[in-house]
Amino acid sequence: MSAVTSIPSGGTSAFRGGGLAVDRAFLGVKEAAAYLGLSPRTLYVWRHRRQGPPSFRMGAHGRVTYRLDALEAWIREQEQADSRSNPVLDPVNAAPQRRTGHAATV
Repeated sequence: MSAVTSIPSGGTSAFRGGGLAVDRAFLGVKEAAAYLGLSPRTLYVWRHRRQGPPSFRMGAHGRVTYRLDALEAWIREQEQADSRSNPVLDPVNAAPQRRTGHAATV
């Protein structure tokens, strides 16, 4: 069974604009990259740097694997970390900061 299948026209997609749907809970590097709209190389580099979505090795050959729910959670974390998506982090909404411990110059 394939990790990624095409959706007939008129269907909705779990992927971002790719016309693809996931039919299992675990994805390999290529499928995870397609799901995120990235290249597999980017995921390999992020894994090496301990960045990006959480991954692990699974199976007899130790293939790098991503949980679909972990990818979705990572996407939500990225959205919340971006000030454009999270009004709490938006610097325009922040109160002005005052310096402490400095004498005002006149």
